[in-house]
Amino acid sequence: MAMPSRYREQLQESCERQLVVTVDRERHLLLYPLPEWERVERKLLDLPTFDPKARRLQRLIMGHATDCEMDGSGRILLPSVLREFAAIEKKIVMIGQGNKFEIWDEGRWNALCASYLEEDDEENINLASWGGLSL
Repeated sequence: MAMPSRYREQLQESCERQLVVTVDRERHLLLYPLPEWERVERKLLDLPTFDPKARRLQRLIMGHATDCEMDGSGRILLPSVLREFAAIEKKIVMIGQGNKFEIWDEGRWNALCASYLEEDDEENINLASWGGLSL
């Protein structure tokens, strides 16, 4: 996959193109710059190991974590096992989430967005009422 050009220089400076990709429970991938991943990993390791939910989360996220490097052209190779997990076929959507990116199969992302909009319409959710959020 090709990293959008607007992020390439920033990733070069912040993590020397060193990234970590892993899975999320919603069947998409998470892509972290290495320093951000190290913070997440420490938090995961601090979870109580005797808590079954915590162990599942650790196994899922840390167990699938894979180091990757952005090449000089801004490309990243996503391992096939992770692409299969996220049902990524051809086209992807990359969503910036502050300290990480979410990587979705385009069709799954579009279906999820449509369901969110449908739920919002049905529930008449006013996003502007959440903490002064202005849309």
